[in-house]
Amino acid sequence: MTTPLESAEPAVAQAAGSSGSEDRPAGRGTLRYVASKAGGAVLSIAMVIVGTFFVFRLLPGDPVRNLAQGRRMTPEQLDLERRRLGLDKPMLEQFFDFVGQTLRFDLGTSYEYKRPVLDLIGERIGATLLLTGTGLVIAVSLGIWQGTRAGWRHGSRFDRVSTGVSLLLWSVPTFWLGLLLMMTFGVGIGPIPGILPFRGIESVDAPDGFGYLLDVAAHMALPCLTLVAVVYAQYLLVMRSSLLEEVSQDYVNVARAKGLRDDEVRRRHAVPNALLPTVTLVFMRIGFIVGGAVTVEYIFTWPGLGQLFYEAIKVPDFTLMQGTFMLITVSVIIMNTLADVVYHVLDPRVRSA
Repeated sequence: MTTPLESAEPAVAQAAGSSGSEDRPAGRGTLRYVASKAGGAVLSIAMVIVGTFFVFRLLPGDPVRNLAQGRRMTPEQLDLERRRLGLDKPMLEQFFDFVGQTLRFDLGTSYEYKRPVLDLIGERIGATLLLTGTGLVIAVSLGIWQGTRAGWRHGSRFDRVSTGVSLLLWSVPTFWLGLLLMMTFGVGIGPIPGILPFRGIESVDAPDGFGYLLDVAAHMALPCLTLVAVVYAQYLLVMRSSLLEEVSQDYVNVARAKGLRDDEVRRRHAVPNALLPTVTLVFMRIGFIVGGAVTVEYIFTWPGLGQLFYEAIKVPDFTLMQGTFMLITVSVIIMNTLADVVYHVLDPRVRSA
């Protein structure tokens, strides 16, 4: 007759063995996960390359005739210009030329500017990163701070007011909010004088040194405020809901039962775990930084990629549209993939699922 202890020994040994076998392939499981996400990203990029070429050619307008506006050109001259741009070739041949150039990291030459697309993007990307990067940092900081406070004090006046204001701003169209801020603080309305510049990135007579930095900051104030007001609600709501979920967990009650201060429980235990979904959202938004905000840059004539993309649509400048759009979408795909990988690494609950 076996005792309960003796009968439990094989089960314990089997459990220990199975635990060890599960620990060993954990690294391979992570590699498989990363490989699957990377494969999905490559497939998405391939679909973007195909879609970018054909979708933009559905836009109305003849690039050659639009570029010839204001000049008297004969039909023979128009045909010559089409041959120079390669628009006289069959669509399929143009597509294969485009794919070959893209694989060589050659985005072609702009119809309108007659310069390499990569050079134009390089000149404009700095302004976009400055505007949208600053807006992202402010929006993330504001959203996490308000979301943490609102979630920890669920149902308080601060929670109701901050959540209501953020949802209101989130639902406002970006162009309408930008125009409203421009009229109020740029042009001036009623007793409110126009105190901030709202065109371009710098003044014509901008000073040098520190004065130049202040001039750029003044020009960036309204477009940056527009971006922050529209997007910070995402971080607030995600952080708030994540913290509400963590507050109900047992480890928070245990920490409180040990006598830890409420502020210490929030800062050391609840907030770090609640930050995981917000970190993922931040990585996803970083991809959009490269593309910038087309609407905001157009309203405030900010010389970034968004403004460049809008100028390309007016022609239509196929090569310039393709280059800027591909840069935007590929950045979003890469950062979304990186967000999935980071979330998988940081959160053990995802790895065990």
